[in-house]
Amino acid sequence: MVEAMKKKLVEMLKGIERYNPDNLLTLEQYVQIQVNENVYDLDANLAVLKLYQLNPQHYNKDIVCMILLKALTNLPHTDFVLCKCLLNERNLQHPEVANILDLANLLEECQFQIAWSHIHKMHDACSRIVGFNDSIRKFVCHVVGITFQTIDKSLLVELLGGKSQVNDSVLKQWVKKYGWKEESDKIIFISNQDENIKTKNITEKIEFDHVAGLMAACL
Repeated sequence: MVEAMKKKLVEMLKGIERYNPDNLLTLEQYVQIQVNENVYDLDANLAVLKLYQLNPQHYNKDIVCMILLKALTNLPHTDFVLCKCLLNERNLQHPEVANILDLANLLEECQFQIAWSHIHKMHDACSRIVGFNDSIRKFVCHVVGITFQTIDKSLLVELLGGKSQVNDSVLKQWVKKYGWKEESDKIIFISNQDENIKTKNITEKIEFDHVAGLMAACL
């Protein structure tokens, strides 16, 4: 179904057809497919938001919320910002949309423990997005991987969603996925961050014409 829809959208998103409001129903159906099948198409989703911007009478808040939540699943990429820029101030202030904006801010600020509490409060919305929690955990692991050299196991569990969602078996799966190692019962080795520091030689080139006037003034 996904591949068939992608082929159908190739012509639909070309040229002036991209702005044809008659395409909205098909594009909205594709958003729902992305939600149910754990696939993602930023270009198609941006086309939906642009059509809502140009045709406010067709605006669908539920579809917008799905698009924004799907954009969060692709962190640390800036998809969420691109989607947010296509919404007007009135739409951004709607409570459901505002809740998603708050969640995005928490994730971007790496306040993961608070973010999981927020996700729990938004369970009805987030649970509709297949694979949402695991996508957020991938982002958490990305941040942990570039930040920590070693991390306390209990802290990592909290960052990944807490004990209610991450038991020892689930934790081991994430540790294995990213090639981390358990140094002890309490400590997990992430990486030697010193090895990630790269020196860079900076060479400044100044053209003669740029300094000719200054040299002449000194003579």
